[in-house]
Amino acid sequence: METPEEYQPAPPPPDRDVPVPLPPGIWAAGERVTALAGIVLALSSFMSWYAGSGEGLTIAVIGWHTGAIGKLVFLLGLAVVLLVGLHEFGIELPATVPESLIVIVLGSIATILVLIRLISVPDRFFPYEGRGIGIWISLAAALALIVGGLLRAGEEL
Repeated sequence: METPEEYQPAPPPPDRDVPVPLPPGIWAAGERVTALAGIVLALSSFMSWYAGSGEGLTIAVIGWHTGAIGKLVFLLGLAVVLLVGLHEFGIELPATVPESLIVIVLGSIATILVLIRLISVPDRFFPYEGRGIGIWISLAAALALIVGGLLRAGEEL
């Protein structure tokens, strides 16, 4: 005589709304690009934005000393790093506020601020011979934030 097996209900059918994780590749790079661009943007405020020489001295003005815009660029980079850090520790924003949108907005604001400083050099920094490497790094990092946000938007879909 065989022993009766216990009744096990059939597993529920899989939901069709369950997101399927994407394989690693370019789409998984969104968070890495965002984190790296945020760090570089924050640090670029302490790099040379303007360079010049006068009376035998070479003068460099860092982004922090360019006024409120240099400080705002630092704070925007710090905000992105904080957002990525919170995501790494498992603290998620509400579903109505996608992180990718926040990163794109912060990157757009940073790009506009850096472009203002790139085009309009304050008069107190004369004589200057040109722009330093730091302002170009800031612009590249701000644009990379926008790209990182777009990649993250692709990951969220």
